[in-house]
Amino acid sequence: MGGNQTRITEVTLLGFQVDSALEFFLFGLFSLFYTLTLLGNGVILGLICLDSRLHTPMYFFLSHLAIIDMSYASNNVPKMLANLVSHKRTISFVPCIMQTFLYLAFAASECLILVVMAYDRYVAICHPLHYTLIMSWRVCTVLASASWAFSFLWDLVHLVLILKLPFCGPHEINHFFCEILSVLKLACADTWLNQVIIVASCVCILVGPLCLVLGSYARILDTILRIQSAEGRRKAFSTCSSHLCVVGLFFGTAIVLYMTPRSSHSQEQRKILSLFYSLFNPMLNPLIYSLRNTEVKGALRKILGKKRSV
Repeated sequence: MGGNQTRITEVTLLGFQVDSALEFFLFGLFSLFYTLTLLGNGVILGLICLDSRLHTPMYFFLSHLAIIDMSYASNNVPKMLANLVSHKRTISFVPCIMQTFLYLAFAASECLILVVMAYDRYVAICHPLHYTLIMSWRVCTVLASASWAFSFLWDLVHLVLILKLPFCGPHEINHFFCEILSVLKLACADTWLNQVIIVASCVCILVGPLCLVLGSYARILDTILRIQSAEGRRKAFSTCSSHLCVVGLFFGTAIVLYMTPRSSHSQEQRKILSLFYSLFNPMLNPLIYSLRNTEVKGALRKILGKKRSV
């Protein structure tokens, strides 16, 4: 891990620098949000597994999104919660670097899964007669697997470059988790190559996928407006609106966080944006898909009805 140059064995996560009373309030609030994140995404995942009507490509990709959201939140939030009620806010260097790697990998996975979901909606609405042929289960499995594999392999580049750096202090990270930009501040060497790879990642993992999503929805909108039936247009808009809400929240937050000048946001503002990205987005995703999706609500009523009858 950088050979004998690595002098840091643990670092302190400064987190949210507020008084103790507010820390306990934030602990309760964030614990509730984290519980809702796991519960909401777990329910979505369970419904997709249990209801055969949801065994379609769209819900197959949605199940991957739920897994990513639970993993994403679980990578950062438990340590943040522990630090809110603990005076010792240290984290060992190796777990810190692993937290950085997993954060980036899950974020990239979500970007690519959202692109795949947009492609699925494009095929379903623009080429409905060929949908089952194009989006076969083999194709769906390949797309999902490729999204996961590419994300983790791409972020291995970040991991290798970070581990080559000599770290000699300071021993404090002004964040609530080991966010990559904050970790790089610990290095006592030039991090220009790391910064270049971060910019390249933003272009490849954020801007590129967002352009693909917007392109897909431009074609989808054009197709929807040509539908003669008002009911057909309503149904098409309904199936796409949930996904567009999730895309807007995820990509919007990420672009503000990583593609705007750092001087435009204070460190405390960046922490709040990271919190929104790490906790609020994963919590809101299942709510958006359940509240705006009649099939998910129908599956939930069906499962609850069976339990009552038993």
